[in-house]
Order: sequence, then C-alpha cells, then structure tokens
Amino acid sequence: MATKVMMEALSPTMEEGRLTKWLKAEGDTVVSGDVLAEVETDKAIMELVARGDGVLRKRLIGDDSTAPVAQLIGIIAGADEDISALLSSAEGDQPAAPAAPAAETPAAETPAAVTAASKAAPAAAPTAPSENTVDGARIKASPLARRIASEQGVSLSNVHGTGPSGRVIRRDIEAAAAAGTRAPLARDTPTSAPTTSAANATTAAPRAAAKPPAIPLTPTMHFDGDVRDVTLTQMRKTIARRLGESIGPIPTFYLTAEIDMTSVGELRSQMASAGDAFKVSVNDIVMKAVAVALSKHPECNAHWLGDTIRYHARVHLGMAVATDDGLIVPVIRDADRKGLGDIGREARELAGRARERKLKPEEYTGSTFSVSNLGMFGIDQFTAIINPPEAGILAVGSSDTKPVWMDGAFVPRQRMRVTMSCDHRVIDGAVGARFLQTVRHLLENPFLMLY
Repeated sequence: MATKVMMEALSPTMEEGRLTKWLKAEGDTVVSGDVLAEVETDKAIMELVARGDGVLRKRLIGDDSTAPVAQLIGIIAGADEDISALLSSAEGDQPAAPAAPAAETPAAETPAAVTAASKAAPAAAPTAPSENTVDGARIKASPLARRIASEQGVSLSNVHGTGPSGRVIRRDIEAAAAAGTRAPLARDTPTSAPTTSAANATTAAPRAAAKPPAIPLTPTMHFDGDVRDVTLTQMRKTIARRLGESIGPIPTFYLTAEIDMTSVGELRSQMASAGDAFKVSVNDIVMKAVAVALSKHPECNAHWLGDTIRYHARVHLGMAVATDDGLIVPVIRDADRKGLGDIGREARELAGRARERKLKPEEYTGSTFSVSNLGMFGIDQFTAIINPPEAGILAVGSSDTKPVWMDGAFVPRQRMRVTMSCDHRVIDGAVGARFLQTVRHLLENPFLMLY
C-alpha cells in the first residue's frame, strides 16, 4: 500500500518548511525510519523520515522548494504499484514550478550552469564520486556546513571533520576556508591569481587577530551586480512575523540602569584561578543575576495571553543567539536554581547547537523572560524587542572602565549599562524599577548568588 510523504510539522510553530535537500532519489528503496530529506523549519534544519516501506516512486517538489505543512511532497509505494490516483489528486495542490533557476537562489551563491544542471535531472543518481562522497561513501556533514561549503567553494572531500563520528561541522569549513581549501567553481577564473573571497576574508579575520577590526577590511557580502536578492529563510520569515507582532501592538517602555561590575570582574578572576572548570563569562553571571531576580519578582516573569496574565513560578531564561540565518533564543530552564558553572556550560552547548541549526524544539520554546547581550561587539547601550508572549527582555551593553567619584576621589570602576524593555500591560514602571534594583544589587554583590 502506498505511503504519502507529507511536509510534517517538525517544530511547534512551523507553518511551512523548505526542503533543502532530498537524500533519497526516485527509485531508491526505503524502509520506515530512513531519512528522506533535510527540511528547514522556522528554527532549525530537521530530518524528514519515511513513514513506510517500499520505493520512493515520486518526489513532488525539488530541492530548495517550500511547501506548507500537510502538503503531499512524495510517494512511497511498491515498485509495480499503481500511484496514478495519488498523482492526480496531488496535481491541483502543488505550487507552480519556478520559471527559471536563477529565481530560486541568489546568483552570488550558485552558478547558473550548475543550478540548471541540477534542476534538469533531480532524480538522477550520481554516476561518479562527487564533492559529497569519498570513494563512493557519503561524507558526513551538518546541513549548515554543507551550505557554507557551497557558498565559499570549500571541497568537503578535503575537510577533516571534528564533530561526532568525524562529522564535518561549521568550524571545520571555516578553518578550511581560511586555509584556502577550495573546490573549483563555475564563477572562479582559472587563469587568475589565487584570491580570498570576501566571505573567506571576514571568516578568517577573527582567527588572525585577538579582536576583529573595528571596520571590516572587505565587504561582508558578495555582489555580482548592483543588487542581490536573497530568498527569505524559514527562520527569517518567522522573525519578521513575530517581531511585527511585538513592536506595534505591545505598549513598550524602557528602563536603563548603569551597574558597577567591578566585583563581577573580581569574582571571575578568583574562579578562573581555581582552574579552567570554574571559568565563567560576564554573560553567565548576568543571566544568573537576572534569573535570581525573576524568582524574587515573579510579576516580571510573566506572559501576556490577551485576557489573562500568566505568572510563572519557574524561571526559564531565554538567551538571544545570533546565527547566520537570524536570531534564535535557546532556553535555560530553571536558571535560578542552577550554579554559575552549570549555566555557563549549558549556555555554550545551546549556543553551539543553535548556530548549527540542531536545537530540539523543546530547547527553544517555553522561555518566560529573555536576555540579549551585544556587549561583546562594543555596544554601550541598546533596546531589545520583546519576544511575545513574554512581558520583558533585558538588553546588556559592554562593560568599560570609567572614573567614578568615590570617597572624595575619582577611582577606576567597571561600569555596564542595561536596558529593560517592558510590556506595560503586565509590568508597571515601579515594578520594572524594583526588578532592576535587584539585578543591580546582585551584580554589585555577586557572592550573594552563590548561596
């Protein structure tokens, strides 16, 4: 009996998905549980698995195509089974095919000749080893690594994977790009002298210096002409929709405070002297302070639900993480009950998986309050947009040494500005101010958080 391959809801908020790559060709034998394709959801790249046994008889959409949840995108059936009825019923539901390959992907990312060839025979099996194989075996690589490798012209067959089971991950591609391990692409000019692309230059710059330059030495985006149109990723579509729901309808006000971070610096130094296992970042300590303050002020640890305000007894702290495709907010659950070391380790692990688009849905949903930190970029102060249905978010700036008048003299102190965005439907000015007072008190007396 034929099995329909549907575009599944692979995340709780997914409404449509982009099939980035079929991993099975038409005519391939599949069994239930086999990975058929990689699908980009609004938050991550997930695997679409077979729900039945048989042969992949038909792929109804191509690579890099978008389909709404519950749309038929393929058919698994017996080798001689009649699937004409399923094909007929699917014809009226399928989106029209793109008129030209150039409209599917930016010209700067995929050579037109390569795109046209790949679209012409999407189901044909390779007849010789390709960039994705070594001695006929498929190279293990994360979807993000494959995309970056394609964009930067890095040959996967020449990259040593450092991920689990030798899997090639993002940092491996970046290292290869910095070393100049490139594959010949249609856009390369064979007779020209070796050059470093803009993408490679910006990737390699942080490795060559302790800090990135204040002004990039090369453009951070490559142009083949006067403009570059880039199709929205599922993540960027979701960001645009949700933030549009936030800044307009939500009556937002802002509270800014400057906090003395000198004691935080002393605490970090003392912890680092005890060994690498005790090293924590400023952001780890800030998140711990925010989590403890939320446990003391549950009126800020709340969701606006239209005709109800939901206050949370548990603190699930969201931390904004920048990825190549946009912002995602992994969640540290029960952050107020975890030690600084636990928060630091979990934050690093979540951020790493977020950048590789490997977060599980439960790892980026359910936050009760969020923190966004741009201090590492030298930003003194900024305002962050509330992530609905949360009632607040704290924007954290850089920590700098400033002269402060104390005991009749100016003394150097570490100072940091934070700005809290508040949903006035939930948080009043005095309520938000008291919360920030507690955050300041904890950061200026960080040993209080160790008890």
